[in-house]
Amino acid sequence: MRVAMYYNNRDVRLEELPRPKIGPGEALIKIHASGICGSDVMEWYRIKKAPIVLGHEIAGEIVELGEGVKGFSVGDRVTATHHVPCGRCEYCQRGQETLCELLGKTTYDPGGFAEYVRVPAINIETGGMLKLPDSVSYEEGSFTEPLGCVVRGMRVMGFEPARTVLVLGSGLSGQLVIRTARALGAGKILATDLNDFRLEMARRSGAEVTIHAGREDVVERVLEETGGEGADYVIPTAGAPVLFDQALKTVRKGGTILLYGIMAPGTEVGFEVFPFWKKQVKLLSTYAAAPRDLREALELIRAGRVPVKDLITHRLPLAETQKGFELTAAGGDSMKVIIEPQR
Repeated sequence: MRVAMYYNNRDVRLEELPRPKIGPGEALIKIHASGICGSDVMEWYRIKKAPIVLGHEIAGEIVELGEGVKGFSVGDRVTATHHVPCGRCEYCQRGQETLCELLGKTTYDPGGFAEYVRVPAINIETGGMLKLPDSVSYEEGSFTEPLGCVVRGMRVMGFEPARTVLVLGSGLSGQLVIRTARALGAGKILATDLNDFRLEMARRSGAEVTIHAGREDVVERVLEETGGEGADYVIPTAGAPVLFDQALKTVRKGGTILLYGIMAPGTEVGFEVFPFWKKQVKLLSTYAAAPRDLREALELIRAGRVPVKDLITHRLPLAETQKGFELTAAGGDSMKVIIEPQR
């Protein structure tokens, strides 16, 4: 079968690998849509495992099922997540599934930028594979994993409606945060970015106030728009230290900062402790998604509460995955790039 083999952000090659063979409890999915995630183009994170077939935002059709699989049939349209928790350990029992030791050890074979993917039994047993409703297309279904990560972040924050939300960074993750916050009843939503295209998309996603971080003073503008109070929830969605500084200066007294974007290992951020202590701010982080988050995300998509199709700016065949990586890494006028491995 054909795969897109990642060597680095500028070198993704169309290669051949054997079609995976499945065993008991496993499934073989014919991939119809696979989204390029912002984390796929974080070269410092990916290159140490290269060459590798990436892709973890998938949707496709079950073409083979191993012995003992229950609840699924050949021909079912599904999405599946690569990482799954055990559901039994102390972290899972406390609702902290993404701290589970198993999570980082599970994946499918190979990644989603391939014509076929083998889903291991553990992924299916723990709820990591979900049927797509008839009304949800393959490309919409591929948003289940990234939206599930946002749903989990909202859960971690203890999100409450009618509160002010500030989204720092309006890339794909930022857009999904804005749309989810709007669906969950947020009050005023503010969003920032350095890119006019993304800011326009943020307005379409539901942000009442958009701030160009290269032309305006973000802190000054946020405080102006919130009557000097700041935002109840501040969510930096990109791994830039400047966003952390902006978050500390724009969060409201008693508010919450959720670290969503990933900073490279070794990144250190200094800040004045006293105002942080004085304002009694909650500083939280979130990572990945558990099966319950995926189920909730898929329902938000099915019900149309979080629309995703208009976030797709490019649809490319497997042979053009390199172009897709370049578009995603550059930002520009791209938002979500979908690879269609059957083309």
